[in-house]
Parts: sequence; C-alpha cells; structure tokens
Amino acid sequence: MKNATQTEEVCTTQRAAELLGISVSTVQQLVEAGEIEAWKTKGGHRRIPLAAVMAYKLQPGAELAPAKPHSAPGAAAVLIVEDNPMQRQLYQKQIGSWGLPATLAFCDNGYQALLEVARRQPDILLVDILMEGMDGYELINTILADSHLRPMHIAILSGLDHEALQTRGGVPRGVVFFQKPVNFDELRGYLRACCAQLERDTK
Repeated sequence: MKNATQTEEVCTTQRAAELLGISVSTVQQLVEAGEIEAWKTKGGHRRIPLAAVMAYKLQPGAELAPAKPHSAPGAAAVLIVEDNPMQRQLYQKQIGSWGLPATLAFCDNGYQALLEVARRQPDILLVDILMEGMDGYELINTILADSHLRPMHIAILSGLDHEALQTRGGVPRGVVFFQKPVNFDELRGYLRACCAQLERDTK
C-alpha cells in the first residue's frame, strides 16, 4: 500500500493534463514557465508532484467574470486577455453596455488564459499582445496549433501598429486586429457579427 501511495504522489505530464482538463503541450508550457512545479528523471521524463497539480487546479481565475453555462442558448462566451486593470474595467463597462448575447470573462496573463481556453473553449477571444511571461502572440499561436480546440473568433487588441506587428510575424491568418486606443464602434460591430454567426451556426 505504501508503494501505491508513493506512486500517486507524482504524476506524468499526461496524467497532469487529464487532471487539469488541458492538453499535454499546455502542461509542458506551464511547467517551463514555472507555473507548475516539476522535475525530470535521468531518462528526461517530466514528473510533477500531484500536490502541485491540485494546487494549480484550485487557483482562482484572474478576475474572471462569472460565466454562464456554455449551453445557454444564444450566449457567446467571450474571453478577454488584458494585463492592464484599467483597460479590463473599460472593456467590461463598454462591452457590457452593448446588450450583446454574450458572457464576459477576463484573464490578466497568457498562462491563465491558456488554461481557461483549454477548459472552456470560448467562442470569442480578445487578446493583448504585450504581456509579461507568455505574450499574446505565443498564446494565439499555441491555440491555433492545437487541433483539439474547436475554432473560435480571435482578435488582437494592441497598442502596436501594423509595422511593429509585421516585425513579430504579422497578424496570424484568420485573426482580426484592432489598434489601441480601440475604436469601440468597430469592436462592437465585430462582436455583433461574431454573435450573429454563432447564433446561425447553432440553429
């Protein structure tokens, strides 16, 4: 019995992914970033303390707004990734006043956002680019490369201009770009169009 207990005290990357409800690649990125404690065996295999996995699982979302069940008819799940608290408040005030058939949730860093995307798979993702740790580009490219995630509407909201974005690889295919300060009339039109398309697709 003692040996069984000891083996349960650590887990593989695959087991950690199952416990957290995310992909193995996401767990690996969280480990590399130091968000989840882990070590490597002599053979190069990652081993993760079960306690570290459960501690990460219990971490509260970074200022996540209460989300309605994803099955709520006509409600699009919108996740906004922005590390500036004043900007988050502005988005919540503006977007919340438009009467869209949508629920809003917020993350203040790319790692938390990656976990939320894997768990909830939002319909619409709005992402800042310049953030500590995992920036918006790395977050978006990780999502686009994960075949286990269903397609979602993605838009960049950034103070960088088109020229600066080009030096970082440009705007990924299928992603929309809004330069800060954001034109809220344009953003409202974009979100309305996304919500309308999602509503049509669910009929």
